Amino acid sequence: MFSCTVKNVQFRFRSVSEVLAKASEEKSGDIMAKIAAESYLERMAAKIVLSQMTLKDIYENPVIPYEKDEITRIIYDDLNQFIYKEVSGWSVGELRDYILAHKTNTSDLFRLSKGLTSEMIAGVAKLMSSIDLVMASQKIRPTAHCNTTIGEAGRLAFRCQPNHPTDNPEGILASMKEGLSYGSGDAVIGVNPNNDSVESVSKILHMTHDFIQNWEVPTQNCVLAHITTQMKALERGAPIALMFQSLAGTQEANDDFGVSKEILDEAFDMMAKHGTSTGPNQLYFETGQGSEVSLDAHSDVDMQTLEARTYGYARHWKPFMVNNVSGFIGPETLYDGRQVIRADLEDLFMGKLHGLPMGIAPTYTNHMQMDQNDQEIGGMLTALAGANFYMGVPGGDDVMLSYQDTSYHDDASLREMLGLRPLAEFEGWLEKMGIMDNGRLTDRAGDLSIFK
Repeated sequence: MFSCTVKNVQFRFRSVSEVLAKASEEKSGDIMAKIAAESYLERMAAKIVLSQMTLKDIYENPVIPYEKDEITRIIYDDLNQFIYKEVSGWSVGELRDYILAHKTNTSDLFRLSKGLTSEMIAGVAKLMSSIDLVMASQKIRPTAHCNTTIGEAGRLAFRCQPNHPTDNPEGILASMKEGLSYGSGDAVIGVNPNNDSVESVSKILHMTHDFIQNWEVPTQNCVLAHITTQMKALERGAPIALMFQSLAGTQEANDDFGVSKEILDEAFDMMAKHGTSTGPNQLYFETGQGSEVSLDAHSDVDMQTLEARTYGYARHWKPFMVNNVSGFIGPETLYDGRQVIRADLEDLFMGKLHGLPMGIAPTYTNHMQMDQNDQEIGGMLTALAGANFYMGVPGGDDVMLSYQDTSYHDDASLREMLGLRPLAEFEGWLEKMGIMDNGRLTDRAGDLSIFK
């Protein structure tokens, strides 16, 4: 039992899990699950209790027991016990102070993260303001290599997302060419398929691979079908540089996704032996606050903590990319722009502290209380915080998935605004094609005739 008195009102919390949930910033999904703080005063009391809680308290009380959940087992089995024991006596407040201290650098945080469970990382994020989250995220710069190297200082990458509602090859190619002409696509050329069959997915993989090879584009291709479909396509000889899967923060939710450690282990091994990319990082995961509660698979754990657990699970397979799409579900999990922006900042920090090359998609659906202004604010803040990549969607409107995301023009604006450049290998290709000069787009940007 944990307790705290604020303004002569005593608050009691029955468990670590309840403290974590009540200390979260307001999210409609937590309210729907009936685990959120019932007042600002209760939220403050929970934050005070959390700040005084030791990392050992959290370690000894995982939000879902080790014996019941595969994700808990991976997080704990991968933990560096030596580093954990060095800091186990710290309070969560002391952990926050250490992360934000001027003398604490990237190397310090990478080492520390190996001794932190995902619940510890979620807990410290709950004690941070938006400025804290931006400053802390800026310190952490994970890198990974597939065919390009993502995460290097001074560089910002984009996934070119040329989706088409009927998987029309000409439509996909036209969108892909447009994205590349604006400098989008160095993270990956990744297509969400309308048809999840092995035959259709294989066709798109061959088409994108052939285009990349013919035009000597230094990037990687990916079709975001279910991982088992991609594995079957790979078995049949389809060229895959990067393999994708959506992940959640409970085993129950991942069961609904049709994914498990056994499947991911097999995919990891298959890509190492048969993937077309250089590697060693050949997997791509997408996550987002709210997937577990939308599936009623949250185990009374708050969305932010479950998202952190997703990152603890993902890092086991050393992915090239992890993309957060928290606003993709709708107002039942994140009601408005304020909630989405806060979730984006939390998730970027938590993912990077897990050592993951994190991208952010400040997405929203058309039935949310959010608009393009909120999205652009979220994009600018997370870019300032050092997001590794964003999406590039024609016009910012995904005509296949029916949601709003960053456009090819937004991509270019974020780079120019912050003085960032494409991934090194890709920048060289852009210059060769006359699309970019000294880090700036030329008049040829947006001209698809360069691909004739």
